[in-house]
Amino acid sequence: MENLDLRYLVQQNKLSDAAKPPVFARVMRSKDGAFEGVSFIKNKDKATVMTVAEAQQVIDWAGSKKAAAAEYQTKIICVGQ
Repeated sequence: MENLDLRYLVQQNKLSDAAKPPVFARVMRSKDGAFEGVSFIKNKDKATVMTVAEAQQVIDWAGSKKAAAAEYQTKIICVGQ
């Protein structure tokens, strides 16, 4: 079995308000494991740890589905950051 590199989070920061704490991506999946969407939460410990490819999918989804995507900086970070 393949060893997946699961050590990345997706973080969002609001561009207009630097004082606001960042939020982190929690991936929503169907019962069969298919990607359905993302919610952004404040608790880093409850955020989804994922591969780089999954993290990029989250960023792409957030950029296309969130109406206010231009107001946020979305980036992939390592778990330890």
